[in-house]
Amino acid sequence: MKRRTFGGWLLSLLMACCLFVSGCHGARAKAAFAIPEALDESRPIEITFWAKNDTNKNQTAVYKKAIEDFEKLYPNIKVNLKLYTDYGKIYNDVITNIATGTTPNVAITYPDHIASYIQQDGVVVGLDELMVDEKYGLGGTELKFDGPDADELVDAFVEEGVINGTQYAMPFMRSTEALYINKNLVEKLGYTIPDVVTWDWIWEVADAAAATKGADGIYSLNGQKTLIPFIYKSTDNMMIQLLRQQDAGYSNEEGNIEIFNDTTSEDLKTIAQETKKGAFSTFKVSGYPANLLNASQTLFAVDSTAGATWMGAHAPLSDISPDAFTEFETVVRPVPQVNTDEIEMISQGPSMAIFGKDDPQEVLASWLFVQYLMSNEAQIGYAKTEGYLPVTEKALNDPEYQDYLSKAGIDNDEHYSVKIDAARLLMDNLDHTFTTPVFNGSASLRNAAGELIEDVVRSTRRKQTVDDAYIQELYDKVTSLYRLDQLSQGIQSTGSMGPMPASSIWFLGILAGTWVVIGAIYLRRYLQQRKESHA
Repeated sequence: MKRRTFGGWLLSLLMACCLFVSGCHGARAKAAFAIPEALDESRPIEITFWAKNDTNKNQTAVYKKAIEDFEKLYPNIKVNLKLYTDYGKIYNDVITNIATGTTPNVAITYPDHIASYIQQDGVVVGLDELMVDEKYGLGGTELKFDGPDADELVDAFVEEGVINGTQYAMPFMRSTEALYINKNLVEKLGYTIPDVVTWDWIWEVADAAAATKGADGIYSLNGQKTLIPFIYKSTDNMMIQLLRQQDAGYSNEEGNIEIFNDTTSEDLKTIAQETKKGAFSTFKVSGYPANLLNASQTLFAVDSTAGATWMGAHAPLSDISPDAFTEFETVVRPVPQVNTDEIEMISQGPSMAIFGKDDPQEVLASWLFVQYLMSNEAQIGYAKTEGYLPVTEKALNDPEYQDYLSKAGIDNDEHYSVKIDAARLLMDNLDHTFTTPVFNGSASLRNAAGELIEDVVRSTRRKQTVDDAYIQELYDKVTSLYRLDQLSQGIQSTGSMGPMPASSIWFLGILAGTWVVIGAIYLRRYLQQRKESHA
């Protein structure tokens, strides 16, 4: 056997190191997706669709019907549906499956989440070229269904899916937050509900309601031992909208964190004061706003318009016990405002992302399915299940949808008045909605915004003092908990592969050392040979 020289061994090690390092740092990249000339209908294509659904069976029925109708149009494409009860669970599973290369083909998700997915090249497909493709783009010549053209989409909803200048998501449904009011209790206190509620007004009424608690612990306003005058479901939205209405910092397009400011501190002190008076609480602390509203245990409940079928005395999805049922009139208003002349309300709701796959036919099939979910039948069908708004002008103006809206209140099921009032609220205020900047880590910032309020409410209920020192400590805690001080390191273009893994850095060190050793050996040999030649 031929014995390998020391130099040969070093050369082999060098080549192995090179291969290892290139593999470590290049494994995350995927080849760019190229649109196929045509959909291959001669072979079966299977795609997975992850969607969110609570306990609303009507939503599940819409998903299943859309899949069934789509598969009739494209018999070679099979769509496998997986339902989740929470968008956070979809996010966690996608993150987990990115590492194993087993992401779904299509998922209903949020742009904040997509901003994290796209930190690895090719995980999510950019849709710009697909949208304008002559054959299979929006309104394309080869579509087997009547999907929306580009000019039939609500521009503001489409723009929410643009991250770093690339369209990574298409809108599925849109919602906002609404203030659901027990009109009977408010009027019993002697107040009249304005068209637009201010924060000052809602705190005044909530304080008056809290003050009706008697020595026996019974509130004279509702005759019960439980009364939380004002309760908020999504405290992250509460903080975000408050800051927006006050023209105060939250974050900017570059991903800079601006939330820790004097305005935020004053808002948190106000929330602490109202909590101390017994006028305010949150979903995480006191339970579902809908349950409290429907039992006449709150006057004001802020929740998504998408949750309208749970809100009100005759809500079709109300799940309080029969003995807790109360009769009252529900009024729907925009969330509390700082300035009634400049309404600011958040635009939210699920979007659809398509994940990169090695087979371009899978990606094309996924894109066709996403477009089908934006067709009138799917859009109107889903919108009827909740207080969601369709995302296309085509669906909004469709006679079927307009007829649905016109029948508000004729029953407490499909035409439940509170649900339709909630949808109209968003429709009438599209020009007053806003979204927050999306970047890698924006989901963490959103969670941190809610945590500020939740911590203040809990601390106040535990008799802690919320002062400047407390708030500064809270800022430090939240910054550390959600790693907000590290977000700027994660903000990068979608073309970046991110920081090099530690293993790669370690092997590069070995590589550099190997070169030094090789150089020293050959230099020594060269000098020795030169010396011998001159001997």
